This record gives sequence, structure tokens and C-alpha cells, in this order.
Amino acid sequence: MSSIRVLPVQELGGPFIPQPFLPPGADDNYLRNQQIARIGQPHHAWRHLRSHEIEVLVKNGVTCSDWDHLLVSDPFSPHLIKNSEFYGLVRLGRLEDVVLEHHDLLTPVGITNSRIIACDLGDNVAVHNVRYLSRYILGSHIILLNIDEMHTTNHAKFGNGIIKDGEHEQVRIWLEVMNEAGRRAVLPFDGMIAADAYLWAKYRDDRGLLTRLRQITEAQFDSRRGFFGMVGNATVIKNSQILKDVKIGSHCYIKGANKLKNLTIHSSEEEPSQIGEGVELVNGIVGFGCQIFYGCKAVRFVMGSHAKLKYGARLIHSFLGDNSTVSCCEILNNLVFPAHEQHHNNSFLVAALTMGQSNIAAGATIGSNHNSRANDGEIVAGRGFWPGLCTTLKHSSRFASFVLLAKGDYPYELQVPLPFSLVRDDVAHHRLVVTPAYWWLSNLYALARNEWKYQARDKRKTKTQRIEFATLAPDSVEEILTAMTLLECWTGKAACVRQGQNPEWTSDENLIQAGQRLLNGPESEVADLEILAEGMERSQRKTVLSKPWRGYQAYHEMAFYYAARQVVEYLQTHPDTSLDELPERLGGERQPDWVNLGGQLVPAEDVDALRDDIRAGRLDTWSKIHDRYEQLWGAYPLAKQRHAYSTLLLLMRADRLTPQLWNDALQKLMQIQEYICDQVYQTRRKDFENPFRQMTFRNAAELAAVLGNVDQDPFVKQVAEQTQALREFVQVRWQRNEQPLRSA
Repeated sequence: MSSIRVLPVQELGGPFIPQPFLPPGADDNYLRNQQIARIGQPHHAWRHLRSHEIEVLVKNGVTCSDWDHLLVSDPFSPHLIKNSEFYGLVRLGRLEDVVLEHHDLLTPVGITNSRIIACDLGDNVAVHNVRYLSRYILGSHIILLNIDEMHTTNHAKFGNGIIKDGEHEQVRIWLEVMNEAGRRAVLPFDGMIAADAYLWAKYRDDRGLLTRLRQITEAQFDSRRGFFGMVGNATVIKNSQILKDVKIGSHCYIKGANKLKNLTIHSSEEEPSQIGEGVELVNGIVGFGCQIFYGCKAVRFVMGSHAKLKYGARLIHSFLGDNSTVSCCEILNNLVFPAHEQHHNNSFLVAALTMGQSNIAAGATIGSNHNSRANDGEIVAGRGFWPGLCTTLKHSSRFASFVLLAKGDYPYELQVPLPFSLVRDDVAHHRLVVTPAYWWLSNLYALARNEWKYQARDKRKTKTQRIEFATLAPDSVEEILTAMTLLECWTGKAACVRQGQNPEWTSDENLIQAGQRLLNGPESEVADLEILAEGMERSQRKTVLSKPWRGYQAYHEMAFYYAARQVVEYLQTHPDTSLDELPERLGGERQPDWVNLGGQLVPAEDVDALRDDIRAGRLDTWSKIHDRYEQLWGAYPLAKQRHAYSTLLLLMRADRLTPQLWNDALQKLMQIQEYICDQVYQTRRKDFENPFRQMTFRNAAELAAVLGNVDQDPFVKQVAEQTQALREFVQVRWQRNEQPLRSA
């Protein structure tokens, strides 16, 4: 049966809203006029054409279904409209003899070789060779050039997961994030941030929460039919094929797009978005300042602000967080937190939750497809996840923060609770090898630079989603403390085996105490121990810990550095605080449970309270929920410092900080800061002294001209300045209290 219907010509520009959905007393343009009023276009500015103006238009090859329905504004230059057709009610803004310039392209204002159906055009627009433009409201100073089809349906949803009056539930758009089976699906909506998607997708057992989130989303959007598509001021769309049901912000640049359908594209003068050649986007939301170029495809998606898709990337059923860059790869059924990097042609990410600051290398297959008889599982990766070249993983797997996977085909599911560790598949010995605290021990430059680079790359003007970029923060430090306990337990078991005892006959408490004594003693005491980790791999082979003593010491240094540095920052912002006042201001039980809520760290009890308030209706809009996120962020610095203070007491095994203990803590803090400064320098210097890097240069002068030198590295200099500032603060602080810091 043919899908083509033959209709009277009057249907072109005729009724838009089906009669059953038109309110009593309302005309077909009532929603259109409301949209016009919201953007400030005055109704009285339009007038009917004068007879001589119609004559000019007719001579220029212009036709109109009803000249009374073509309204214009003054000044109006009719000779600027040529070889075009108008149907239905069309209202034009000012039309003057001027030229619009964009990227050296000069385009005269006017309308030529175009068919326009029931549209409102702002002041001084350039519409040329637009074969079909229907039901759009255009702002001022817009360039539309060489477009095949651009129209809006009466049931347009602009990428939001809603249904319009009279529509069937089956047409609703869902994003099936984190899981291919769709059991974590969320409704996309304009304004959605990573925290919203996580809250909705994670707490699936909270049925009341899920019901309320759906109600809140549906209430936020109008289910009435008849809204027009909109294009903001100073937007340029050229050489593109199909735009259908798309709402576009101001100062957006779209060139050579194949298909844009059912979208909201945010853009502004301060944060312009760009869409380039060969792009196809369907059913999605594009955030402010996004860039999408060169053959990318995205279907059922949300992109946060300042995210980038490039070079043929595929984004399907996924949320991509702020400040992320994805090139040449496929991302399917994922929830990706901010600051994600994935740059290479053959990497694949499926059914995963990556919690920010991650980097997926070339050839990495994260979540190999169909490795069981059931629906595939999930992968959860903490902040800083970095799988190496050609790494393959199995569902289901979970990784602590800042885990680095060496290149390899990992044949079994993994559960790696040791943060900042290096994991490698030792095929030759048929074992898994894990190096705790690898980043701290072997590449401190990269680790320390991590926070700086992500802050520097954050170009968002409006930061709807707050992000914790620090590598050492409550979430990662709690993982460190857990990892230390695990290392103690596993070391205690290894010691039992060395003594010919069965570890199963010893309590965990005694094992932890024995391991603690060994790991706090000389390294030689554990040098001959084969310390095995448990539960890291779903296999019968061994998981061996490499350099466990050094890793344990590094974990202690990392946690101590975080804790003491945060207390110092509190004292810097509260210079009149004495040690005796710290228990009152920062004391209390340590908060061990933190939730990475879309890149923002929140105590778990506050997330529970948030869920309660949503469920109870106290937070009944997404705007109010976002306000709560902002309140939680406002409370976060103090909550973080409280956590740091209690962590410092835990590490120092003290109930309170006496002057002597604080003096010892400052001395150790300075030692660690000096270590960081030195290691950042030494790690970076290796890049310049590596003979294999030097061999491509004729001499040292050429190398310096191309790479510079370590002393010019901006981050190396920044760390040195931070070290000096901390040294000066410590000295001034203790001179004031007449308690000089002991020399290292």
C-alpha cells in the first residue's frame, strides 16, 4: 500500500494542529504566537503588503497562496525576494539592502529560490535555495543557504522523552544507558545533566523515585500539539539536507549535515555549538558549546556542554558528559560522566558506567559482546579509568578510581578494588598481576597534572553540573583506606602460608594485624612473600600483587597528603582558627560513603535525603533538584575538609591534634610535597633525556626548539610554585605560634 496521499493544494500551509487537539476558541497559530511573544517579536510590527510591493514581487517570480497572509515589517525592500513561493501565514521582519558576513562568506539579505510555508522570519535574514522551509520561527541575522528540507511536525518533541496528545506510548524515546537490556532506561530531556541520568539509572530498586522522576519529566514539557521549530539569532545553516523537528539556539553553525531530526541544539554567543559535514543526529539533546564534525552519527543521546564528537564517532543510547571528546569509535548503551576522552578509530565502549576523567585507548573493547548465554552485563569504572592499547574486557567488571590496564586480552571478569593501580595479564605465567598505587610510584607527573589539565579544559560558562577534578578526594581516599586494609589482610595470609599455617584458621582481624605489622616494618620482611589478592578475577588462576610494600606505603602517603593538605586549606581560609578549635569546626565521625553523582561528590546520606525529598514531592521539578545539587556543592568544601580531618586523625592514630602532632603532620606534609615536586620534575625530565626520543633530532638545539625543556614546562613550574607557597605558609603559621617546623 502506498504511503503517499493526494491532498488539495490548500493543505500546503493549511491547518497544522488536528482539530481534536485544538482548544475551543483557539486558532491554528495560538501556540506559534505564544512562542513569538516569548522571544519578544511585537505583533504590531507586521503589516500587509502594498500593491506596488506585490507588483515587484510578482515581477521577481514570487508566488503566494494568499497575499493577505504574507505580512512584512518596515523597512521592507521587496526586490530582495526572488523566485520563491509562500504558503500559509508567513510573517517577515525587516528586510534591508545589507550583507551578512560569516567566516568570510558574504551573503546578501533576502529570500531567493525558496519555498516557505507558515513561518516567522526575524530581521534581515538570508534565505537562499531552501527548497522546503515549514513551520519555523527564525530569529534575526540568520543565514539559511542550500538546504533541502527544514520543517516541523505538529507533534515535534525536540528530543525530549515525552509523548504528545493522542500519541501512543510506543513512540516515546528512552535512553537505554549502562545496560543493553534496557532495564536502566531513562527519559532524555532538555537540561538533563549526568547527575540526573545517574540518579535515574542507578537506583532502580527505588520504585517510588523512578515514578516521581518520570512524572517530573513529563510535567516539565507541554504535551500540546502545534509548537514550531525555532532558530536563534545569528545562526548559520548551509549546505545541509534534512532538518526535521529541530530547535536550535543562537550563534550556532551547521554546515553540510546529512540529517538532523528530533533535536534540541543549545548554542549561544558565549558558547556557540557547531555541527559539520556528514553528521546525522536523531532523537537527542546537544549541550552548549558542542562540536560535532566529519561523519558522526548519534541516535538516542544526550550530550553535555562542550562535548565533542569527531571523525566518524558513533554515539547510541548514551549520555556523554560535559567536556568530553570522542573520535573515531563507537559508544553504545553508556552513561559517561564528564571529561571522558576516546580518540581512536577502533575503540568500542558498550554497556558501561565510566565515572569521569577517563581515557579509552586505541583498539580497546570495553565490554566484549555476548560472552554468556544471558543478556550482557555491565562495566563500572571509577574516575580516571584508563585501559591501554588493544585492551579487551568482559562483562561484568568493576574498577576503582584511576586504574590503568596494561595492553592485553583479559579473558575473565574483573573486580579491581585497588585505586591508582596497574593491572596486567601475565600470559607467560598464566596469572593476573596488580601493582598498587602505580601512578604515585611511577608516573606522578601524569597523576598530578590530571587535576590541572581538566580544570584548564573546562570552558563552560554556565556550570550546571559541578565536577570534582582532584585525584585525591573523599571517594578515592576511601578506596585507598579500603585498599590498605585489603593489603594488610592479604599480607597476613601470605605470612601464615610462609609459616606453614592455614590462613582459614585465623580470624580476619588477626590477619589484618599481622599484615599491618609487616607492611609497616622493613621491606625486607615481605620481600620473599608471594602475596595473592582474592576476588579480583573470576578464574582459578593466581592474582599476584607486585611491590605490595611500596604500594602500601604509597597509599598511606597519598591519604596523608590529602588529609593534611585539606586541613591546611581550611586554616588558610580561616586564619584565626587555633588547633583547639579544630575538633569543634571539623570534628565528628568520618563519612566513609560517597557517591559520584555525575562528577560531583556527595555523601551517600545526602543522596538518600535527596531521593526521599523527590519521592515525597518536596522536590517536584528538575530545577529544584538542580538547586539541591548546587546546595550540596556549596556544602562540599567543608564536608571534604571534615572528612580530611577525621582521616588525618585515623592515620595518625590520635583523638585530636596536639601541637606536637600537628607539627609532625606539617613536617610530613612538606616531605611529601617536596617528593611530589621532585617526582613531577624527574618524571617529566625522562621524556627529554630518553635517548630514543633524542635520536630523531640532529642535536640538542633542535630538540629544544621542538620540545622545549623540562624547566619550561608550565605544569612543572606550577608545582614548584605550589610547593614554595606551602612552605611559606607552614613557616609563617608556626612562627606566629612560636612553634617552628622541624627540618626534614
